[in-house]
Amino acid sequence: MPPLVKTNVVASIQAQLQHQYDRTVAAAREAHGYATDQDSKAESKYDTRSLEASYLASGQAAKAEELAAALKLFTKAKFPGFAATDPIDLGALVQVKYPDRSKAAFLLVTQGGGIICEHEGSTVMVVTPGAPVFTKLQGRRVGDQLIDPEMEIIGVC
Repeated sequence: MPPLVKTNVVASIQAQLQHQYDRTVAAAREAHGYATDQDSKAESKYDTRSLEASYLASGQAAKAEELAAALKLFTKAKFPGFAATDPIDLGALVQVKYPDRSKAAFLLVTQGGGIICEHEGSTVMVVTPGAPVFTKLQGRRVGDQLIDPEMEIIGVC
């Protein structure tokens, strides 16, 4: 895995978030339209299509709000640079190597956790303070070994 350029990774994640946001907003609008459409009015007391569509629209709207907050973070935030000797903290892009020699990268941020982005042949996972791997990486440095899960920190930027 070649060294990753954090600004390029952030741009890839931002583009992925924008795509997910656009799709979620469109789906929420469609579900809301169905829920409020005159043709979807209940035909009997057991007909719950409109109610189900309103629940779906509500859930999709909530997901869109989460994505909007994450998108705002990736659009406006300044991601600090890290040297190999710096302790890992928020904003760091951390590259790790597992015992089987496979590699991965983690971007430590406050929102957008769980997003997985393929960038230049590398898999980057966005992790937030609630993720166990975040707490295991925070404060560590390049060259440190972690036990559970077993990995070595091989790069940070």
